[in-house]
Amino acid sequence: MRLPPAILANAEEVLREILRFAAPADTTLSRYFKDHPRLGGRERGAIAESVYNVLRNKNFYTDFSEAGGGATMRRLTLLGMADAVGLESLGGVSEDEAAWVTRIMEIDRKLMHKSSRSNMPLWLFEKLVAQYGEEETLELADSLNQPAPLDLRVNTLKANREEVIAKLAEAPIRATPTPFAPQGLRVLQKPQLQNLPLFKDGHIEVQDEGSQLLSALVAAKRGEMVVDFCAGAGGKTLSLGATMRNTGRLYAFDVSEKRLTKLKPRLARSGLSNVHPVVIAHERDAKIKRLAGKIDRVLVDAPCSGLGTLRRNPDVKWRQKPEAVAELQAKQAAILDGAARLVKGGGRLVYATCSVLEDENDFIAKQFLETHPDFELIPMSKALAEQKIELEMGDYLKLLPHKHQTDGFFAAVFERKPMPKKVKEEVDEVEAE
Repeated sequence: MRLPPAILANAEEVLREILRFAAPADTTLSRYFKDHPRLGGRERGAIAESVYNVLRNKNFYTDFSEAGGGATMRRLTLLGMADAVGLESLGGVSEDEAAWVTRIMEIDRKLMHKSSRSNMPLWLFEKLVAQYGEEETLELADSLNQPAPLDLRVNTLKANREEVIAKLAEAPIRATPTPFAPQGLRVLQKPQLQNLPLFKDGHIEVQDEGSQLLSALVAAKRGEMVVDFCAGAGGKTLSLGATMRNTGRLYAFDVSEKRLTKLKPRLARSGLSNVHPVVIAHERDAKIKRLAGKIDRVLVDAPCSGLGTLRRNPDVKWRQKPEAVAELQAKQAAILDGAARLVKGGGRLVYATCSVLEDENDFIAKQFLETHPDFELIPMSKALAEQKIELEMGDYLKLLPHKHQTDGFFAAVFERKPMPKKVKEEVDEVEAE
């Protein structure tokens, strides 16, 4: 059954707005669908997927859409929609348009210039080539331009992985264990989970396998005091709480009350009662100062460029600017410094980003060690082995979609050296002032 011709007009309208890059693509799409309630589920899916196809393939599509007759935006929309649902499913397409789309789809992209083939802005392509070399950058770019699979985390307070696999199969939804995260499942389809009893009752949460590994590196234990310093909507907070078996005290800090509000329904489903969401003004907030030197483990999932999440958010590569990355570095260093003050002697600090840029990753970790002699690096190979996670890494965790089938993630694990008693007393006096 063909989609009605009006769907192309709808897709073109919302695409035009999204390509202004004034707001995240998913936010603009949600608002558009809210303003157009008559669009059915199939139509919404086709429009959304066509938009994301254009965002993933913007360089390639634009090169050909700007050549020849017809409006560029119409041509962009046709390419995105044909890639999403197939040309034969589109109503209102002329013979000339169909022939043009078919010709473009048959082009061998490997013959294109490498920076165009990457479908990245030139500044990002060049930066990644400097890090990884041209060949691996193209592999990385190809994987970042593919839609991500759906990963789930099993809430061990309520179920185990085998039970959840069996329950999902009844739906029927096929899920397989993730290769690295011990409580992870990968679903290759994109089912609607919201109405499943497993989801409503808090047995599962949507969480990329890479994100689950970050939580595992914190190595939180029962009865400890733990801080998720940039908690956001709380995916890692929930994972940490389950690892702690709902004991101890787990603080979820964030500067955004709106983000922490999204944590509340997830907390209710999870069954956790040891989580304490706290809105902070900045990394030097007095609420943080009161906990200085008292926390066993701190996770800093720092604000970053988000360039490791392009499989899910392809618009980020077009909205992000190189000067913004430089500004983020100062913020990341300040946040990590603020979080470090919380850690007790012998305690653990994990710095993480969802970026693939060394500017936000290795650079920040090395700078932190240079300016904080009271901390030492725990090699990632050792930190992973402690958690019985079979994954080969050096000093840092560097997850990449073309190698590990996760989003792009970085992590460094630090440990605060035990403080001599006299020094600790002096620090306590300073912190109390």
